[in-house]
Amino acid sequence: MQLFSTFEHTNFIEMAIVTLEKKGIQKEKIFVLPLDNRTEDHQIFDTMHRSDGTSLIDIGAALSTAFAVIFASIGFELKWGPIYWGLIGAAGGFLLGFVIRLFTEKVNKKKQRLKKGFHSEIILIVDCEESQGELVENILFTHYALGVAKVK
Repeated sequence: MQLFSTFEHTNFIEMAIVTLEKKGIQKEKIFVLPLDNRTEDHQIFDTMHRSDGTSLIDIGAALSTAFAVIFASIGFELKWGPIYWGLIGAAGGFLLGFVIRLFTEKVNKKKQRLKKGFHSEIILIVDCEESQGELVENILFTHYALGVAKVK
């Protein structure tokens, strides 16, 4: 039986390996494989096939609405009237919000990723007897495994 588990890059994986060895699992039956980090930067703009869940237009939509109302109100006293000034305010608010969001995604998020020092996960594969499967699974979850899968 083989058990596959994933861990974050912490000391808990080393503690799990030591515990498994103390419970009778041989070193040759334990295999640890770190996943490679992504070398390229994250894409900011989404495509039809990939989306990261962040929106670049949320602040732009809110500022567009607010600026449209404000500029339309002021437009009653200006030469072009409230409709044109409302549209100008909406476009200006949207562009301002888009630039703000683009700046926060590009600059601030990149700094946070570098400061955080993101490491990828580690895969731990344990080859054991079926009678030891439950014990090994409990040890892995006790040491904060993100997930465990069994293959018989």
